Amino acid sequence: MPGSYTAASDPSKRVFYNPAMNAAIAQQLLQLNRKFYADFGAQFSSTRQRIQPGVRKIIATFEKTENILDLGCGNGELARVLAQMGFQGNYTGLDFSLPLLKDAQLQSAEFPTKFLAADLTASDWANLIEPVAIKPVDSNPGQFSVVTAFAVLHHIPGMELREKILKTTHALLAPQGRLIHSNWQFLNSPKLKQRIQPWETIGLSAQDVDPQDYLLDWRAGGSGLRYVHSFSAGELTQLAANTGFREKETFLSDGEGGNLGLYQVWERYENKG
Repeated sequence: MPGSYTAASDPSKRVFYNPAMNAAIAQQLLQLNRKFYADFGAQFSSTRQRIQPGVRKIIATFEKTENILDLGCGNGELARVLAQMGFQGNYTGLDFSLPLLKDAQLQSAEFPTKFLAADLTASDWANLIEPVAIKPVDSNPGQFSVVTAFAVLHHIPGMELREKILKTTHALLAPQGRLIHSNWQFLNSPKLKQRIQPWETIGLSAQDVDPQDYLLDWRAGGSGLRYVHSFSAGELTQLAANTGFREKETFLSDGEGGNLGLYQVWERYENKG
């Protein structure tokens, strides 16, 4: 059941982060992913011409006048599908990959859309977002009713950086606003597990990174490498509690077995205790 896990109540499943994941190593992993999406952004975009079933399930719950912030918007496919569904709210998409944003700019919609180049690991990324009034007009202006982060968090190394991004996101949401995210469950696929590469490939060892951190190769249009973290549901639930969110829903979706994406819906709340 969602919300039933806490690290304290189940020590056997507690996640221990590696203090050796210092800032230099985290930056090395981030730079690896920046290079990947710069070099293979066009090829990656060509493989993302439809949204995943789990994303479609999520957006079916959206009100037509939501104010949406899409972190890691990629090629803008979410905005295109929202347009097909008759969405009438506001949409802002952020991504650091210029090739992907170039494709996103080609999307057309009858509702206000904005695509911005922003790196979530930079300290000032939220300053790039201009406040947009939420509909209806009596809602609090300048705050988002929904933030999405599909296939984003698993590319962020280290607990400290993840929590920093999530706390910033918390501040951008309206009261009871929702953060909805998905994380790749590639370990559920024997085929994808074959893409795991040794850390020595980039001059690191398993002792330098966190448990459940992996280096995966890319084989379309050339050879590339990406950093990915494999989240458990319990780990995400604890991350929500640490950053001012309450978990509302958890489910698996996507892929042939329906288990390659782990989705969670979090609600922003203020802990007044």
